[in-house]
Amino acid sequence: MATANNPRKILVTSALPYANGSIHLGHLVEYIQTDIWVRFHKMQGHQVHYVCADDTHGTPIMLRAEKEGITPETLIANVHKEHSADFSEFLVQFDNYYSTNAPENKELSQSIYKKLKAAGKISTKTIEQFYDPVKNMFLPDRFIKGECPKCHAKDQYGDSCEVCGATYNPTELINAYSAVSGSAPVRKETEHYFFKLSECEQFLKDWTRSGTLQGEAANKMGEWFENGLNDWDISRDAPYFGFEIPDAPGKYFYVWLDAPIGYMASFKSLCAKQGLDFDEYWAKDSQTELYHFIGKDILYFHALFWPATLEFSEHRKPTQIFAHGFLTVNGEKMSKSRGTFITARSYLDYIKNPEYLRYYYAAKLNSTMEDIDLNLEDFVARVNSDLVGKYINIASRTAGFINKRFEGQLNPSANNAVVSEIKASANVIAESYAEREYGKALREIMRLADLANGFVAEKAPWVMAKQEGQDSALQEVCSDALEMFRLLTLYLKPVLPKLAGEIEQFLNIAPLSWSAVATSLLSQHRINAYEHLITRVDAKQIEAMTEANKENLQATPTPAPHSQQRHAEHQQAASAEVAEAEYISIDDFTKVDLRIAKIVNAEHVEGAEKLLKLSLDIGEDKPRQVFAGIKSAYDPATLIGRLTVMVANLAPRKMKFGMSEGMVLAASDERGGPFILSPDEGAAPGMKVK
Repeated sequence: MATANNPRKILVTSALPYANGSIHLGHLVEYIQTDIWVRFHKMQGHQVHYVCADDTHGTPIMLRAEKEGITPETLIANVHKEHSADFSEFLVQFDNYYSTNAPENKELSQSIYKKLKAAGKISTKTIEQFYDPVKNMFLPDRFIKGECPKCHAKDQYGDSCEVCGATYNPTELINAYSAVSGSAPVRKETEHYFFKLSECEQFLKDWTRSGTLQGEAANKMGEWFENGLNDWDISRDAPYFGFEIPDAPGKYFYVWLDAPIGYMASFKSLCAKQGLDFDEYWAKDSQTELYHFIGKDILYFHALFWPATLEFSEHRKPTQIFAHGFLTVNGEKMSKSRGTFITARSYLDYIKNPEYLRYYYAAKLNSTMEDIDLNLEDFVARVNSDLVGKYINIASRTAGFINKRFEGQLNPSANNAVVSEIKASANVIAESYAEREYGKALREIMRLADLANGFVAEKAPWVMAKQEGQDSALQEVCSDALEMFRLLTLYLKPVLPKLAGEIEQFLNIAPLSWSAVATSLLSQHRINAYEHLITRVDAKQIEAMTEANKENLQATPTPAPHSQQRHAEHQQAASAEVAEAEYISIDDFTKVDLRIAKIVNAEHVEGAEKLLKLSLDIGEDKPRQVFAGIKSAYDPATLIGRLTVMVANLAPRKMKFGMSEGMVLAASDERGGPFILSPDEGAAPGMKVK
């Protein structure tokens, strides 16, 4: 057990942001979540190192640099500077923020590859891929587009159809074309290198059920095990921006091999700066702790590929992986047309104070993979109510009397019941922070702030100040209130580190650690002059920010998912441009027959990665059979008996697995889903949706 003399040794990482775009509010959910956790544990006295890096390799980086007429190295250097500034201003305090395009990462990637090869976990296989004869390069799946071979929708990606949900090989696309040059690709054979993930299945089944993952994440892993694990293609052909595979000229490590190794490389860089022992943290028998914070969309890579890579290259595995959900704004995906696709820099330009967002995110975050919503109206109300109206209000109503009447000198009571109650909550708040239940922690802190404000309101120091013979009582009441304020500041410090620092200076105290709960402001202690600490958020600032971020979507690049953007070479099209959707008439819309449907049965489809087979009752003689691409989001058993909405007059479509007699309506985007639509209580099967 860790003690003050023997603190825990903890290494923490956040997923690596991809060096192909700016940091936005969606990204910041993860980095703020991690930073709060790290700051809390540092306040506990543990030895914590927080490292991260830009993920810099892959085809998208190479193509963007080419488009801008600069080298990839210049591009990633520019982005690194931008990312570092954004993180710093949002008070995300990395101990080292590095780059995957670093010598430490090259050395570690090649070393790990050699160990995997020596362990018999690397194989080669000749595969057939599409090749762009104009750009002279092999095309990743997401850089090939064409007509879906199943439903014949146009402009679909080379691995899956976004219209019908079918998955297929790029070679099955009809009239395929390169998303890079627009030319018709040709088929060409090439030798690729594979990590034998299929041989790691038993190890991974045991590891993912050992408490290293959240329950919902472990269940997700179980779904993938059902279909069996395929060997993992870890190579890419030149031209490619990345590290060359040893003894394989013209072959490069796929970005997802060297990106997580970037955690190790960033820490190795920190070791050189601070004299730390790298092997103490990464050796197979390490007794230290390792935690990864990630978005749920990259769980597959971190919970399957990464631990298998570590296990069979003789390194330690993560102690735990913490996956979080995505961000919506005002209940919807971030949108350029509505002005809610907001970069970190734009927020700082208009709202100014980064701690307001840190507080709001913390109030919404818990230990699950649930998505969180940034409701901008609620953001204004909560910041103004909690931080200004409750928290800062305690000091603003009492500090002036201490400064003006008593020359800054305190004289607290020996035993104040409210102070005692605030101190008694320290363990509950600490447990909530440790378990990433930040919302629970802040609810308790605001409950305590209400108690403190109640105490001040009851004693009414502004009335006492006008009465003769009340000086001693006035000094005591205000001193007790400031002791309450000190304790609340201590509890809020992981979330509001800059404000806490300013309050420490105002109270004339040493930086607050968690052990300071046991201390108190003493008699004769002098505080400094109170100055206004924070201002209220004006709704006009929000309006100005959203207005400034509104863009005409005509020919603007589609933003990558805020978490997948980090590494998703396979998720990005080089020329992903979208135009405003064409309008349809009311006559067009009325052709669609939408009906309430009851799901009377739901089951897995053997051999299908994304589909569930549903039986839907819409008031006809027998249920309709529909194949829906919602397997990633739902356990079939949880769907039976639910009501949803379906397109009843869609022409039946013969699929590989049977006839599909309609379409279930669902919502999804790059941040999450699919989520089937559900009508309000009182709806019945067969009702027409108007």
